[in-house]
Amino acid sequence: MRRRDFLKSALILAGAPLSIPAARPSHGSALPARAQQFNYDWLKNHARQIACSDYKAPDQVLPNPLTQLDYDAYQAIRFGAHRALWLKENLAFRVEFFHRGPMFKEPVRMHEIVDDQASAILYDPAMFDLRRARIDAAALPRDLGFAGFRLHFHTDWRADVAAFLGASYFRAVGSDYRQYGISARGLAIDTALDKGEEFPRFTDFWLQRPVNNSKRLTVYALMDSHSVTGAYRFEISPGPTLIMDVDAAIYPRKAIERIGIAPLTSMYQHGENDRRMATDWRPEIHDSDGLSLLTGNGEWIWRPLMNPAGIRVNSYFDTNPRGFGLLQRDRNFDHYQDDSVFYERRPSLWVEPKNASGSGWGAGAVQLAELPAQDETFDNIVAYWNPATRPQPGEELLFSYRLYWGSTMPFAPALAQVVATRTGIGGVVGQPRKYFSYRFAVDFTGGKLAALSKGAQVEPVISASRGEIEIASARPQAEINGYRAMFDLKPNDDSTEPIDIRLYLRQGGQPLTETWLYQWTPPPLAERK
Repeated sequence: MRRRDFLKSALILAGAPLSIPAARPSHGSALPARAQQFNYDWLKNHARQIACSDYKAPDQVLPNPLTQLDYDAYQAIRFGAHRALWLKENLAFRVEFFHRGPMFKEPVRMHEIVDDQASAILYDPAMFDLRRARIDAAALPRDLGFAGFRLHFHTDWRADVAAFLGASYFRAVGSDYRQYGISARGLAIDTALDKGEEFPRFTDFWLQRPVNNSKRLTVYALMDSHSVTGAYRFEISPGPTLIMDVDAAIYPRKAIERIGIAPLTSMYQHGENDRRMATDWRPEIHDSDGLSLLTGNGEWIWRPLMNPAGIRVNSYFDTNPRGFGLLQRDRNFDHYQDDSVFYERRPSLWVEPKNASGSGWGAGAVQLAELPAQDETFDNIVAYWNPATRPQPGEELLFSYRLYWGSTMPFAPALAQVVATRTGIGGVVGQPRKYFSYRFAVDFTGGKLAALSKGAQVEPVISASRGEIEIASARPQAEINGYRAMFDLKPNDDSTEPIDIRLYLRQGGQPLTETWLYQWTPPPLAERK
């Protein structure tokens, strides 16, 4: 699956109504085939056995009526809410399914688990309203399969809480905004490498029927690709911040050069710190504005996102990280001015490692891949955990983690946080510039900043991998009830290689803020004016 194809799925989720008017219950929502015993151990053994055989590519042949669909026609296909799984059982969750089409050619098999017995949920054209897409249901086979599914919760049957659609991608929302945005994946393979990225896919899902009044849903998935198979378990708990507990068992078929555990995918076109592609009338366009890290030694780091001119991968090495996430900190509508897709409502997504052994994830790096994007229909930001040891065939890789989806994350530094990063030409206003330099202004709020006395001695601690730091300052900003750090960076060579910058504020030798990291690329010598 290509990145562009997934973005189409994102548009489908964002553009399609999140509900269909309720109808009378149908007793054929799940058409069971022969049941078989099922549990997570069985699924792991099944994935391990598949990994011992050669990869078999999925059948992508579609019936003729589906091959002719354009984007709008495919989006016109609606699942009938009266056929929703568990509607007649009057449970807290309901499931609706996505139809296959030109963007989602591979069939995905669905199963329902009841009392540890799994039965297939069979495709039926009558589950869908195909009339607006001008498809004759009689022309579609009964073994067509599905493309994915979406979950609804009893607090509002009109809105999704999560959706699994395309390769191993899935999305979720907290109940505060109920707005799709950032997505997660089961696994990332060879992201941002010249040989091209591999996209494993979930081939099968098992949906465990919840007990009465349960507010937690368990979903199992089987993954397959050229390089790996995998068994996944998702424990989904809707709420103001939706929580997913994920267990993953990964079985490599071959050595993998770059594997990404708990990958997050987002979009950043332009914002206050990076205006390279700011040709749109809206001041900012992004699903996430920064990467947040809580390292194994307890340091909080904030790295603003960028839309680079070329592919860029940064590795933040660590041992047993406590968490990382792609966040949308800026919640001010005025900063986006988009009254259609409402970027200020996009959820943040945080990953908390929680291996049952308590040993953590070991050595490795949180890797951030930033790809150039021409517009907002391209997901150009990826973050994931990359273990230090490359996976080898025959291994079993076990990872457990918790995902938090919503506008407010349960983890935040007690220190002050970065709330804005701005950049521009350096120098002193009103004085002729004798050389080229670049200005950085970073705003911090929270922590102890608001309680500092007027004459408090706050020091900006700044370092750069190259160049000279000039005109550094840190001063109170009453408008944000915080502090602004400002400095210029003067390149000391002709190189256009990126420069890594690090900044935090301290008082009396003690840090007041999280650590701000940035990677700035100096312009070519001819453009340094």
